[in-house]
Amino acid sequence: MHDIQNETDSRGIEVDQVGISGLRYPLYFEDGYLRQEGIADIEVTVRLQSDRRGTHMSRMVALVHDHLQRFDPRQFPHVLKTGADLLDAPAVTVTVAMPISTTVVAPASGRESKQVHDVHVEGQWDNGAVTVTTAVTSEVTSLCPCSKAISDYGAHNQRSRITLKVTGQGDTPYPLPVHSAVRLLSSSASAPVVPLVKRTDERVLTMQAYDHPVFVEDMARDVSLACRERGLRHSVSVRNLESIHSHDAVAYVVG
Repeated sequence: MHDIQNETDSRGIEVDQVGISGLRYPLYFEDGYLRQEGIADIEVTVRLQSDRRGTHMSRMVALVHDHLQRFDPRQFPHVLKTGADLLDAPAVTVTVAMPISTTVVAPASGRESKQVHDVHVEGQWDNGAVTVTTAVTSEVTSLCPCSKAISDYGAHNQRSRITLKVTGQGDTPYPLPVHSAVRLLSSSASAPVVPLVKRTDERVLTMQAYDHPVFVEDMARDVSLACRERGLRHSVSVRNLESIHSHDAVAYVVG
């Protein structure tokens, strides 16, 4: 059967990225610390040479089926190299996005519950050079220092969403595991978000937040500082879902 994708293209234009997106596939995440099953949203693209008419998208699904159903970010460079060989491409990019949960213990009652974090791992193989960027988004509690300072009692607080992206290269593609990123984000906040709280826990969390007020700028800087101390290439974005304003507060740091 004639392979149309392998036909020669005469226009002389390289396609930066072409492939499949929105592929939902069962996946077992295992990074040495966390082990979870779930449905991932996956994208696979290649850089298409200027003389190639098309790429082989069925091979992209085969790559996912054969090499990504057990997903260990530490082994991502091997998967990317396999994909580049399979697709005969000078560059390949694979993105895996899925929710990952961690166990949260309420501070007074000791009750356990699960907090869910959005995890997004993007790997790129480009003529032998590999980069892997892991993004973790987690929710925390923040309390406004200004509100605390000017109020006779109380202060407004809210949930905040923090996203930390860390890029690894070479022999260290995954320098900050998901569970470590979650702990780092929580430590920058006024208090954690706890799905299951009893009244005794609510009292502890409310007072903890009051004792540790932070601006959106504080959280972005604290997370970036912790990454700089670890020598991590990173970016941080913070969004406060403001409780008394009609807008959100945001901060971004690249380090």
